[in-house]
Amino acid sequence: MVRNVQIRLSLKEEGDPNGLQKRVAKYLGLPEKELTIHVLRKSIDARKPKIQFNYKLAVYINEAPDDTKNTYHFDYKDVSKAKEIHIIGFGPAGMWAALRCLELGYKPIVFERGKNVKDRRRDLRAININHIVNSESNYCFGEGGAGTYSDGKLYTRSLKRGDVQRIFKSLVHHGATPQILIDAHPHIGTNKLPKVVKNIRETILKYGGEIHFNTKVTDFIINDNQLNSIVLNNETETKVKRVILATGHSARDIFELLHKKEILLKAKSFAMGVRVEHPQHIIDSIQYHCKGERNELLPAAAYSLVEQVKGRGVYSFCMCPGGFIVPAATAPGEIVVNGMSPSKRNNLYANSGIVVEINVDEDIPKYDHLGPLKGLAYQKDLERLAFTSGGRTQTAPAQRLTDFVEGKLSPDLNPTSYRPGLKSVPLHSLLPKFIGSRLRGGFAAFGKKMNGFYTAEANIIGVESRTSSPVNIPRNDALEHPEVKGLFPCGEGGGYAGGIVSAAMDGERCAEAAIVGL
Repeated sequence: MVRNVQIRLSLKEEGDPNGLQKRVAKYLGLPEKELTIHVLRKSIDARKPKIQFNYKLAVYINEAPDDTKNTYHFDYKDVSKAKEIHIIGFGPAGMWAALRCLELGYKPIVFERGKNVKDRRRDLRAININHIVNSESNYCFGEGGAGTYSDGKLYTRSLKRGDVQRIFKSLVHHGATPQILIDAHPHIGTNKLPKVVKNIRETILKYGGEIHFNTKVTDFIINDNQLNSIVLNNETETKVKRVILATGHSARDIFELLHKKEILLKAKSFAMGVRVEHPQHIIDSIQYHCKGERNELLPAAAYSLVEQVKGRGVYSFCMCPGGFIVPAATAPGEIVVNGMSPSKRNNLYANSGIVVEINVDEDIPKYDHLGPLKGLAYQKDLERLAFTSGGRTQTAPAQRLTDFVEGKLSPDLNPTSYRPGLKSVPLHSLLPKFIGSRLRGGFAAFGKKMNGFYTAEANIIGVESRTSSPVNIPRNDALEHPEVKGLFPCGEGGGYAGGIVSAAMDGERCAEAAIVGL
């Protein structure tokens, strides 16, 4: 017999190794020895000082668990001699498009402009230590895309776009912790993601797929609205029939190439702002109602904030508890900041993007003459402004949070996790008024929602500008570009995803669409 049970444990009960077993036995009125517990979901309720752990369980009474209900079989086929699907980009969308091709019996041939996950590390070190940006290998470009060196957050609201659990179990199959199948807000961690990405690559190669690193698509050859071939590294022309375009939201050269070739694009609303960084203990004390160190059973606290300011949303984005801020520029002459966390989320700082919604049809009229690339140009200009004000290195412009809201230059800055360093800059006057005024209003409101959030111990660091693509590459109901047959825009770069899981699900959908009629 199987019973579905929902149980709440106190901190004390959670700390008892047999606390869950005892609580369930008491709830059901049965001996502990008759029960086998399978955890389906776990979350923490910290809304009140008395913190509780919520469990959703399948309790097996006098019988063994049916493990087959909790597994997926990935039927990867030998595709070494199969029909080919070409995939541009090897981030989450491209990776899961390739994996799905293996299951469907088609050969994925992947072209990735960057390096493999191991070789990328040298270029990440160069940008952090020497302020040198490699435009083909950085925190955004390379094996695994921007997701590889990130917090690895797997939470998504895109539940109707695909099978979320299938993506999670694929990650576990390739080395992620099974805990992601249980946690309400799962993550993997930047220290563990590279191994998972490497294992996915090895699966694709094992079953006959191809992955070509340091291989950049520089042109599309289109005849009679049919994509016939692609040019690689300005040298080699490769014939293609179906191409999944999964280049991510930072591949600006792809947007510019498509626009130059008069292929339909659309400007898309997006968001920009800054990163805010607090000592983690401040966020812990707010969220867990504690003084000093949090209870060892509790993870580094996170938050999610949103406020309407002057008709636009101001909200937290990609919150990284126990994490650090990294330089995510993809070209020299720009500053872009992003956040990530290790699996244990045990760093001293908490950081999050705090960004302002930008409606490209209303908010940036001076850029209207640039058509579908107007949001991209606005994004670029703000990143260049950050670069100039930071001193023309990867040193980032920064300000104490309270000084930013009050409109005064910070005489000094708080310690930071951002390795290239910070420079005190009057961001309140440098940011466009449209963004800066709303950020100030948002921070003031957040301070009222979270007592202690508004503090001089926090820095804001500019700029957080790569929240999503400012360009949409249209596609029809068959997921194919409406003007170019054989081209399947995919993932974050096309404007169809907003994170690892949603991009992975979109990659699978595009693979399924690309094989139709092939």
